Amino acid sequence: FPQKLWKMLESDQFRSIWWSEGGKCVAINKDLFEAEVLGREGQQVFHTQKIKSFMRQLNAYGFTKMQRNSQRSASLPEFLAEEAAASAHSQILYYYNPSFNRAHPWLLETCKRR
Repeated sequence: FPQKLWKMLESDQFRSIWWSEGGKCVAINKDLFEAEVLGREGQQVFHTQKIKSFMRQLNAYGFTKMQRNSQRSASLPEFLAEEAAASAHSQILYYYNPSFNRAHPWLLETCKRR
């Protein structure tokens, strides 16, 4: 699972999943991922078609869901603009695992199922 995920992140074939936070987090556009990766006919990447099963796999390998930084501005116009931007990103999921880091590919060996 971690090796497949790594190859997917390093590939330019998928737009629904990418490295985030300088290569320390995995970012997933939930809706696009469901269509682009899990909804594939014939060429399944993972052995599931459900996003919840995929997230359970992430958790089983020690990934934790990260929350976006939610600091807000005090002025109303800025707050409303930030709210609009945040709702556009509401389908982006961020996952972190200390053994899954783009800058340290050798740590991938330590990324084991719990």
